[in-house]
Amino acid sequence: MLFEKQMQVDGDPDTYELNPNVKPYALKDVGFQLSNAGNYTLERSVDPTSPYNRNQMLRVIVAKDLSGFKMSTTNASGNRRVNIFKGAHAEGNVEQYHFILQNLIDREIIQKK
Repeated sequence: MLFEKQMQVDGDPDTYELNPNVKPYALKDVGFQLSNAGNYTLERSVDPTSPYNRNQMLRVIVAKDLSGFKMSTTNASGNRRVNIFKGAHAEGNVEQYHFILQNLIDREIIQKK
């Protein structure tokens, strides 16, 4: 998947885009890690009971030149996309998902379209 200007997670009615004011140090402050390719990667559990329970994850990857990003919710291994807006634990997972995204919005990393 190529880096995009706008992204929408499966099941989420909102679309997000990279904030034009994003800075590399802000990414590192929030917890993004540099990958071997030089991109910035963030993986967070959307389980509201424990950040260590990695059943479903929010994965955000920002291009090394800050020109675009990828965002998806995946299973624990990251090899399959999942819709956290459906299922028995949807309410708690969605609340945690929005909490993580709000932190990224507050830090001027992403913004709602």
